[in-house]
Amino acid sequence: MRIQKFLSRAGVASRRKAEELIKHGRVKVNGKIIESMGVKIDPENDEIKVDNRIVKGNQKKIYIMLNKPKGYISSVSDPFNRPTVIDLIDIDNKDGLHPVGRLDYDSEGLLLLTNDGELTFKLTHPKYEINKTYIVEVKGIPPSQKMHMLSKGIKLEDGLITKPAKVKIKELKNNNAVLEFIIHEGKKRQIRRMCKAIGHPVIKLKRTKIGNLALKNLNTGKWRFLNEEEIQYLKNI
Repeated sequence: MRIQKFLSRAGVASRRKAEELIKHGRVKVNGKIIESMGVKIDPENDEIKVDNRIVKGNQKKIYIMLNKPKGYISSVSDPFNRPTVIDLIDIDNKDGLHPVGRLDYDSEGLLLLTNDGELTFKLTHPKYEINKTYIVEVKGIPPSQKMHMLSKGIKLEDGLITKPAKVKIKELKNNNAVLEFIIHEGKKRQIRRMCKAIGHPVIKLKRTKIGNLALKNLNTGKWRFLNEEEIQYLKNI
């Protein structure tokens, strides 16, 4: 079995993230740092370590929904010692637990966490086009022309053009608009950049749904395990 596949199945990271771990010399097999992406291992007999911690291939899979508050990094660790979403999960064994995708530091809402690397790869790969729903308060009220620009696809400051999105005004609030965005892309800070591009910067952003999974009455900062029906839904998307 290739080392990337093993690390993914063990819940350490997606295959793409596993390649980054290898590239930075953080993976060892039988005491030797791995430098090649194509290395094959025997999970039964080889000792695999990431950051000098032994990785076991038979780890119980964990699937969590978190209502992320502002002020937390969607990462396992942070070089600046800022709090991470992992800090909010109070379980005994967090080995391999990682966020699926990201919500930026100033955003809140639905975030999935798991130690299932293969599911993470599927849910974050662009080809699956999984819809994500956001409620976004912006400064001012965008006119219909600018709403159409958001829906059709808009050129960002780096030259990238977003794919078509579903965008509508849900309500007006103190001379500002509250928008509902449904997108399936995952460009970094995408919605914030889209709104900035039309001159209506984001005041508040919250993700409320991933596919058919919704926060419902899960309070900010709280989490719960996904039930079996929800897990199978994600695996069958």
